[in-house]
Amino acid sequence: MSETHSAGAAPLAMTEEVRDALAEGRPVVALESTIITHGMPWPRNAETARAVEADIRAGGAIPATIAAMDGLLHIGLSDGALERLARSTEAMKCSRADLAVALTSKRIGSTTVAATMMAADAAGIRVFATGGIGGVHRGAELNFDVSADLEELGRTPVCVVAAGAKALLDLPKTLEVLETRGVPVIGFGTDVFPAFWSRDSGLAAPLRLDSAGEIASLLSMRRRLDGHGGVLVANPVPREAEIPAAEMASVIETALHQAERRGITGKAVTPFVLSLIFDLTKGRSLETNIALVRNNARLAAAIAVADTAG
Repeated sequence: MSETHSAGAAPLAMTEEVRDALAEGRPVVALESTIITHGMPWPRNAETARAVEADIRAGGAIPATIAAMDGLLHIGLSDGALERLARSTEAMKCSRADLAVALTSKRIGSTTVAATMMAADAAGIRVFATGGIGGVHRGAELNFDVSADLEELGRTPVCVVAAGAKALLDLPKTLEVLETRGVPVIGFGTDVFPAFWSRDSGLAAPLRLDSAGEIASLLSMRRRLDGHGGVLVANPVPREAEIPAAEMASVIETALHQAERRGITGKAVTPFVLSLIFDLTKGRSLETNIALVRNNARLAAAIAVADTAG
């Protein structure tokens, strides 16, 4: 494990594999860790994390799962560290506001989209695969509940490959905020914005590109323009794995109503709702989640390979 402790630098701990790949200009794909600690139960979380890393390797890139452990921001995890993370029941869910706390207290911290983008950028990783981004929560005009993911996409130059935004959010407002933040939202091979478990949210994708090479060209051009932030690639869940939006709508409404009744707010909302959706769909939502994460990892690998080749 290679560590960085220079003044003004993040306390990064890279695996030798990731460090060498970055030094040699080979493709690397960042992966978040909140999906491991807060998105899936043991042991499916560890199994899925390993499968996603294998998908990235099969696509010609090196996976770099990111998490805070023992006061260091790990860029890439050994198999033992991955299992330790997957078995943890007390991991902090770290966004931009929490990451330094996890590091200074030397707690295990899993990284959200925002924190993973920060870490990836600090490490020099340009492409990141996740499940779905956070966004504007329903009722945000009253509770101001807006994910830090959107701010991070506007400020940090990392390409995020996701199956759209989580469908429990206010998707029209999420797209409006992304536009305001200057984030290109690219429908990959689609004219509609996907909604996580579903391929069609009913909303138009602001932009469309149809190949990893086209996306890599966009990233290259963005790097030539000063002050530009991230890019969101909205990659629809595979057709055979989707749960149609009409079917998910009532499930989501039931889960959100339960969260409101129980007074669940802030960062606790999403994991609570996802867990209840799992129960209401009899586990089908988890299988869809796994399929879309792996699909995003494969696309991210292709983009990273094309980006380094260009």
